[in-house]
Amino acid sequence: MRRTKIVSTLGPASNSLEVLRKMIAAGVDIVRLNFSHGTPDEKKSLVTLVRQAAKEEGKIVGILADLQGPKIRVAKFKNGKIFLKENAEFVLDAVLAKDAGDENVVGIDYKELPQDVKPEDVLLLDDGRVVLVVKKIDGTRIICRVQVGGELSNNKGINRQGGGLSAGALTDKDREDLKTAVSLKADYVAISFVRSKDDVEETKALIAKEGGNAGVIAKIERIEAMVPDVLKGIIKSSDGIMVARGDLGVEIGDAEVPAAQKFMIDCAA
Repeated sequence: MRRTKIVSTLGPASNSLEVLRKMIAAGVDIVRLNFSHGTPDEKKSLVTLVRQAAKEEGKIVGILADLQGPKIRVAKFKNGKIFLKENAEFVLDAVLAKDAGDENVVGIDYKELPQDVKPEDVLLLDDGRVVLVVKKIDGTRIICRVQVGGELSNNKGINRQGGGLSAGALTDKDREDLKTAVSLKADYVAISFVRSKDDVEETKALIAKEGGNAGVIAKIERIEAMVPDVLKGIIKSSDGIMVARGDLGVEIGDAEVPAAQKFMIDCAA
């Protein structure tokens, strides 16, 4: 029996019975539903297709509902994208209209960001392709200097180097999506940007409240979760962990990710 399992994320190219049967026949063990996109009805249709395909192939296939988690992103630009020059001033404004961004300022989805940062903090945008250094906070405005410039387009992510953002793992959207996942009898629920075992325990309590019994997978993508005692608490409380290397790499540096991954595996063993 294989100890390593194959998890496949479903998307537009795989949303048919024929394709799903081929994927399952090829060895897929679990399908991942990305709750960042789509409607509850679309998820219901997908789950129905997966279960039908699995039955026809004579296989047991798990269903993983991956919740979106907090959106810490820039909003939109008037022209879809801009180019930031090194040493230019650029402002992140929590109250700017969501589609009013330009070369000088852009809105942000996470309204608490001005309270979470301080001067000299480093903000990494678009997985670190653009780097800003906070100069000062002016009410809802985070005034920054561009340290590494480049193209920046709509809805790109924001990370604070070294972590420390206060956003919780579960948003209101996640709580509603969790109800959908339970109603569809998902086998596992994955939660994003886990900070501690409390996030896992809250998720388990919400699943139980809805009458479900799905396992909880904790995605490790915050530097706070890598503290040894915190990580061990998360592992003990959850049914599995997922190494979310993209966001974790932005927070701790890409070069540190392989060692961090091995450390997580050792702790989980």
